[in-house]
Amino acid sequence: MVLVGSIASAQDTPPPLAPLPKVAKETGQPAPVIASLAPADVVASAVAAVANLGDQVVLGRFQVALERMNPLWKERTANQMKGGVQELEGQLAGVARQMVQNGISIISFKPQGQPRSFEVSPGKKVEKVNGEEVESLIYTKWLVLIPTVTKFRITQKLENQAPKTYTIDSIGFQVAITEKGKNDWTFIDGSGLTVNALRGIFGTLPQDLQFPPLEKHESR
Repeated sequence: MVLVGSIASAQDTPPPLAPLPKVAKETGQPAPVIASLAPADVVASAVAAVANLGDQVVLGRFQVALERMNPLWKERTANQMKGGVQELEGQLAGVARQMVQNGISIISFKPQGQPRSFEVSPGKKVEKVNGEEVESLIYTKWLVLIPTVTKFRITQKLENQAPKTYTIDSIGFQVAITEKGKNDWTFIDGSGLTVNALRGIFGTLPQDLQFPPLEKHESR
């Protein structure tokens, strides 16, 4: 989530992109496989999953953010920490305490804006076409960028003055990933994330990929 997503962000150069081929054994001729947009029901499932994740965090169940973190991203993040997964879990466990100490609470966390979907993670599939085996590379996962808005309440203690309370809107995004056909979503928080870092895991994403904006401003 927005509170823990910047614990670590990978800055590695992504692997070089290769075209995703489709090879028919009877011809041996490659043909391009074109990535397509996710169906509306898949995108709706991703948005609902992000909304549910936000509901859990608003209730203070920050452990859910770690439990539903994308496994590849969790491993990558943990490997960059001296203490590995244990250190990552320890930092997450301290989030609630730090928020209380700093007078911060989460009022709401909601998807907001237009999601964008991509096919990622090439894999092989063999089919029989006209009695001949055709081997092709297919995309095995959906990846959806989902803009979000998180509303924070901050109570600032001032010396010899009454505390000042105000709210901040944090505009961000979640990266939701699932195996095709499962709608079992895991997440990467957009705060601190770079295109190179995400493409380091999902190398078929566009090189010119643009993320939703990250902004913070006082609520009106």
